[in-house]
Amino acid sequence: MNRIELIGVEGLPEILAGDDLGDLISARAALAAGDVLVVAQKVVSKSEGRLVDLDTVTAGEEAVEIAARLIAAPDPRAVQVVLDESVRVVRSERVLITETRHGFICANGGVDHSNVGGRNLLSLLPEDPDASAERLRSRLQQLAGVDVGVIVSDTFGRPWRIGIVNVALGVAGLPATLDLRGTVDDAGESLHATVLAVADDIAAAAGIVMGKTARIPAVIVRGLHLEGASTGRDLIRPVAEDLFR
Repeated sequence: MNRIELIGVEGLPEILAGDDLGDLISARAALAAGDVLVVAQKVVSKSEGRLVDLDTVTAGEEAVEIAARLIAAPDPRAVQVVLDESVRVVRSERVLITETRHGFICANGGVDHSNVGGRNLLSLLPEDPDASAERLRSRLQQLAGVDVGVIVSDTFGRPWRIGIVNVALGVAGLPATLDLRGTVDDAGESLHATVLAVADDIAAAAGIVMGKTARIPAVIVRGLHLEGASTGRDLIRPVAEDLFR
């Protein structure tokens, strides 16, 4: 592999709950066997109805206390939604970092208010991003008649680097990682710890085409020639290997 293409899927309408995302994408994309389709979490969540209206939320005492400590001064009801989507609060001073029920460590539990369609609406992460990726993959195979990989992506911050990048939340039809342990480098030295997060690499590359305001929530990545398949869960570091707990 020495060349890949990134092809934005343009012309997608505003996605609503219940929309057939596979049908909308396949009608606007000429998919080929072996392609990987990277789809923004936001449109997946919209199609699955993963939205919350703040008018239906009552903030508890913990949410009110946390909101007062955050630099963005969020609506305490929004903080309550984050807490409801989380299993652990990692940090609640200046910024809110939590662990979601999926195992993701991220800002605001993946809850977001941008590009949702209403001031009081918040989007939540899919219930099961891997299942979302697999459903979309199966639907595209049915409609387009080709076998493709699917990544459901979202933007995450990074503890030691400035800026956000796309990462893979859900993965279907391709390997999430490439484990090079036991192989040798160009000098013949054995590799002991090298595991490439290839699904994150692909998601990050697609993020360049997606942008944040370009309204291109799906990108075809062509020319990868990957073998095997796993899920996004393979990218979550096990608790026993987490050095920062």
